[in-house]
Amino acid sequence: MERIGERLRNSTPPASVFIIFIVVWEVLVRALNIPRFLLPPPTAILNAFFDTSTVIFESAFYTLRSALIGFAVGCGAGIMVAFATARWVTIREGVMPLAIAVNSVPIIAFAPLMNSWFGSTNPLSKVAIVALITFFPTMINTVRGLTLVEPAKIELLHSYATSQLEVLLKARIPNALPYMFNAFKVCSTLSLIGAIVSEYFGGPRQSLGVYILQEAQLFRFTNAWAAIAIAALQGMGFYLIILLIERRLIPWHVSLER
Repeated sequence: MERIGERLRNSTPPASVFIIFIVVWEVLVRALNIPRFLLPPPTAILNAFFDTSTVIFESAFYTLRSALIGFAVGCGAGIMVAFATARWVTIREGVMPLAIAVNSVPIIAFAPLMNSWFGSTNPLSKVAIVALITFFPTMINTVRGLTLVEPAKIELLHSYATSQLEVLLKARIPNALPYMFNAFKVCSTLSLIGAIVSEYFGGPRQSLGVYILQEAQLFRFTNAWAAIAIAALQGMGFYLIILLIERRLIPWHVSLER
């Protein structure tokens, strides 16, 4: 009960800030007579959501599916490559600078290329973009976690004549888990951003990115904002799921003690 009460107290400030933000947004938009095509009030967005909820949920599910598949493929491939990169120094010295350089490039610029390779309405083009976006942060963070182990821990395990596999299981992987979850939390939002933005360059009508683009072009801005709000909620929900899994798997980590 004490932990529940503490969590409720910790969640009160952000919830209060969010409510105040929504109220100020509503009041200012109406008081200043801001045109709705620039910024509609929250109540208008909520009404638009109820009017178009069926279409929005269908589009949101399609985009979320592409984001989740791309997230799984990108993060999974990043972890596998990271283990190989961390194992052999020669590969690490050659791959890491390249990975950091490629990670600094806006991967979303490859969306038109992916559409031409797989087809603009093919879900594989969106999955490929999400996989590219999530691959490099996961790989880089996992390599750091596997390699940045305290030398004293490695020396202690070697003093007990432990094998390389035991060192990996008892020292390197536990040390890498916080780094990996940091990457997962970043990639949870990047995956949805990548999926939605890639749909701006072409996609099926039931996708969230195409829906937002079409509604904005038809000057139905409240509908577009309602879809944007759903996308934001999806991103926050995905992030919270990763956070909960992290708390279950590595409750011993110092960042989770608060």
